[in-house]
Amino acid sequence: MTRTFKVLAAMLSYPAPEIKAAASDFRPVLEADGLIGKRELDGLAKLADQLADRDLYDLQERYVQLFDRSRSLSLHLFEHVHGESRDRGQAMVDLKALYESHGLEPAANELPDFLPLFLEFLSTQPLGEARALLGETAHVIDALTERLRKRDSIYAGVFRALGQIADRGAALNGAEVETPAAEDESLEAIDRAWEEEQVTFGPDPNAGCPVAKDMLANMAPPPKTPDHGDRR
Repeated sequence: MTRTFKVLAAMLSYPAPEIKAAASDFRPVLEADGLIGKRELDGLAKLADQLADRDLYDLQERYVQLFDRSRSLSLHLFEHVHGESRDRGQAMVDLKALYESHGLEPAANELPDFLPLFLEFLSTQPLGEARALLGETAHVIDALTERLRKRDSIYAGVFRALGQIADRGAALNGAEVETPAAEDESLEAIDRAWEEEQVTFGPDPNAGCPVAKDMLANMAPPPKTPDHGDRR
């Protein structure tokens, strides 16, 4: 188990009393795993200090304003791939089934593509496989990093850390996320640009997005050898 993924999942979860109580332990865990560089670690330590020291209701209000009220900052991975299409629904059904096949049972009110839940799943996988799977979402992670940076949000540090851990060799087709050309960097302009153009993977936006299919295929356990019973 890689505890770094569990810590980052906690940092990206809705601030609750138990997260506030545990926040002082986040940096020692991250340092022990050694997956994150000093610059990113220092940024995460500042967020951990805020989670530990600030008023809980203020922390919760900031979280809601960022992640619940801005579609461009949604923590649901498939939102940045499928939007509200029917493909997203099927992808989540498949992802939920995959979690369950590995012994992780999401709560009834949790959507499978919620990033903290995905990170919880990665924490249960071998590190190399977890880094490769995270790498397949790197373009979404990078886009969220930039959007949070433009808002001068301390949460950008969590996504920078994820981008550092991700195995970039696993990124789909080496594709780039298209950046809106608008020079207006106001919050309204950023959200408007998101509404006009979704994050896409792959060089051809009309060819469909393979991220969910490929991610699920790579996470699937190897097929079992057929059991023909005891032949006597």
